[in-house]
Amino acid sequence: HHLLLILFRSVALIHKLEKRVLIMGNAKSNVFPVLQNVQSCETARFMGTWFVIGVKPTYFETANSNAVEKYTLMEENSKYDVNIDFQYNQNDPITSKLKSLPQQGWVQGANRAISGLWKVSPLWPIKMPYHIIELDEKNYDYCAIGYPSRDYAWIMSRKPKMSDDLYNDLTRRLVEKHQYNLDGMRKVPQIWTKEEREKRGLTKAEIPDEMLSKDLKCSNPP
Repeated sequence: HHLLLILFRSVALIHKLEKRVLIMGNAKSNVFPVLQNVQSCETARFMGTWFVIGVKPTYFETANSNAVEKYTLMEENSKYDVNIDFQYNQNDPITSKLKSLPQQGWVQGANRAISGLWKVSPLWPIKMPYHIIELDEKNYDYCAIGYPSRDYAWIMSRKPKMSDDLYNDLTRRLVEKHQYNLDGMRKVPQIWTKEEREKRGLTKAEIPDEMLSKDLKCSNPP
């Protein structure tokens, strides 16, 4: 009886959370135009490692650092299309607790090999819209991910460093093209040592030696 009670309470809590998320997202979504996804995003080319450079954060990302997402394409008969391994330091780079938030992705549309719209689940049964709204369509070196209510956004790069010019251009596009305001937008500290690179299973191709740092005195910037 105790187990059944715990189960019922857990299910009720999940549905309450799901309803809250959907209401929050949908209420604001109606105020904005539909997000403009990129016309072409090859799912297979999008796979691999992405470093989160800037974020309009969810609850989990308000102070995090060294945020890395690894995307893996699943077999065709799998229950979902993409496995997302999301790991980050909870606060300061390297020295704060390493957290993990595994997620699953479903590519939307008639042709799942080429689509700018996914759904992503951080927790069953919730599936959140995942709009690929900006992309380096030539080299797949950077991207921006949007959310219909404009409450969240992610700017990501294949390397832990991004030029100020490119970052500023992408934030400008968020505002001018995608109707975002940048309130709460923050740069995510990406500070890496050789030891931390190895610990996190990353390669020299992903974090070149010239992007490593020996200075760990790196609190979150404002």
